[in-house]
Amino acid sequence: MPVVKLIMIGDVVGEPGLSVLEKLLPGLISEEGADFVVVNGENAAAGFGITEAEKARILGAGADIITTGNHVWEKREFWPALDAESEARILRPANYPGKPVGRGWRLLKKNNIPWLVINLQGRELMQAIDCPFRAFDSIIETETAGGPADMGPIVVVDFHAESTREKEAFGFYLDGRAGVVAGTHTHVQTADERILPCGAAYITDLGMTGVSGGVIGMDTTVCQNRARTQVLYRMTCAAPTPAQPPELQGILAEIDSETKKAVSIRRLRIKPFLTMGIT
Repeated sequence: MPVVKLIMIGDVVGEPGLSVLEKLLPGLISEEGADFVVVNGENAAAGFGITEAEKARILGAGADIITTGNHVWEKREFWPALDAESEARILRPANYPGKPVGRGWRLLKKNNIPWLVINLQGRELMQAIDCPFRAFDSIIETETAGGPADMGPIVVVDFHAESTREKEAFGFYLDGRAGVVAGTHTHVQTADERILPCGAAYITDLGMTGVSGGVIGMDTTVCQNRARTQVLYRMTCAAPTPAQPPELQGILAEIDSETKKAVSIRRLRIKPFLTMGIT
């Protein structure tokens, strides 16, 4: 059985997340023999959005493609770049209405293996955008044209959503048509990784890459004050310390390159040695 390996990394949060990604991802790719890497980068620019600088660092660390979510719109100056051909390796959620700038999915071939990466966003407890279920149906029909599974791409989905119920329902809806369905957005890694009945590797949330000792990667005091007073104090990234260093979180999935179904999924949660000088 010819198996290929996919690494998916949860939301990279600010400079601490970028630093630990650069330190750990290249070695992880080499150690695991990963064939393809997807990194969510929507929080890379000081916790909100992404710019050219963060995009270059994530790709330089080894990502084949960058997915995002609702915060992709934070840096308005980056919007035109989402449409440029040079930005073909960064996605925004496909189900925003009105065809905004950017791409919601991309078909890439690496080492003769086709990968279809789809970025979608949930609607429960989030903006009321177009239906992600129908959007997936439309994309998969367009890109596979009803051909046999062994001739099509490995389908990888980043579902950027708040509701665990919506995420699980979406995973089962895609089961049999996607090889991997991974949730992002909440920054809290879940322990429900599994292979669904028809062969999709699933996890409700990849977690995040940043300072796990903070509150979803952000400064604890600021988050407490926002919750306690309901005043929207400006969020800042948590500062790494020896007691709360940044870490890399995500999954490693193995996929049968012929059937396009997953055969295993494993959570990743890796902290660097303090001697690596993460700041």
